[in-house]
Amino acid sequence: MSLDQDFEAAAEAIKHISQRPSDEELLELYALFKQATVGDVNTTRPGMLDLKGKAKWDFWNKKKGTSKETAKQQYVAYVDKLIEKYK
Repeated sequence: MSLDQDFEAAAEAIKHISQRPSDEELLELYALFKQATVGDVNTTRPGMLDLKGKAKWDFWNKKKGTSKETAKQQYVAYVDKLIEKYK
């Protein structure tokens, strides 16, 4: 399979794990997914009262400079790790 197919398969597979990942694991998944699909952060950081939005933005911003292809590879590997952990 191509990297794009692996990425799409991983994005679908993670929806079907038996247990909810931790908040930090979910933030890492979000950040890798956004970096893989959008690239570097392209929005301003959410305001003080949006704690969830700030956390998501901060995790995504840590991926700045990572290519979309590398982010896709990291996402697929991370999903595989979570599937193994939560099967």
